[in-house]
Amino acid sequence: MAGLEVATLGGGCFWCLEAVFERVRGVRRVVPGYAGGHLPNPTYEQVCSQQTGHAEVVQLTFDPAEVSFRQILEVFFAIHDPTSKDRQGADVGPQYRSIILYHSPTQKEEAQEVMRRLEAAQVWDKPLVTELVPFEAFYPAEEYHQGYYRRNPHKPYCAFVIAPKLARFLQEFPELSTPGLG
Repeated sequence: MAGLEVATLGGGCFWCLEAVFERVRGVRRVVPGYAGGHLPNPTYEQVCSQQTGHAEVVQLTFDPAEVSFRQILEVFFAIHDPTSKDRQGADVGPQYRSIILYHSPTQKEEAQEVMRRLEAAQVWDKPLVTELVPFEAFYPAEEYHQGYYRRNPHKPYCAFVIAPKLARFLQEFPELSTPGLG
C-alpha cells in the first residue's frame, strides 16, 4: 500500500490497543502480535512463559496524510500507563511492558520528542519506563487474538478493561476517531 507507514507499539494487552487503534482515523490495519524478543515465531503460551523476551504489541499500518506518527503516539500514551514497569493493571509480566519499536530514525526522533514533552509536562507522578528500541521482527498472534474486542465486547475483560480505554480515547481524541465506530 503506497504512501502508508508502519508503527509497532506495546502497552499491555494487545486486545486493548487493537480495539482503540482500529478506531483511529487513517489507521488501515491493526494486527496483534509479538515483538521485541529473541525467539522466532513464538506462540502465546511461549510469550506468557516470560522466556522469549517478547512483548504483546500491535502493528499498525497507517496513512500519514490522515494521522501522524506523533498523533498515534499521543493516543498510545493516553490509553496505557507508561510508568508501570512490566504491568498494566492486573496483567503482570514483561510481555505487558510499554514499548515503542521504531521503524525509522524519524520515528525514533518523534518518539523521543513526545516522551520528553510528556516528562516535562509531568503528566504522571512517576517517570516513563517506555522502552524505545529499533524494530527487528514482528510475529502475528494466533487467529483467536485477532479482532478480539469486536468479537467479544460483552466478555468481562472487554467490558471492564477494554471498554473504558476505548471510551477514554473517544472522549480525548474525537477528532481522530473514525465516524460510525464506537
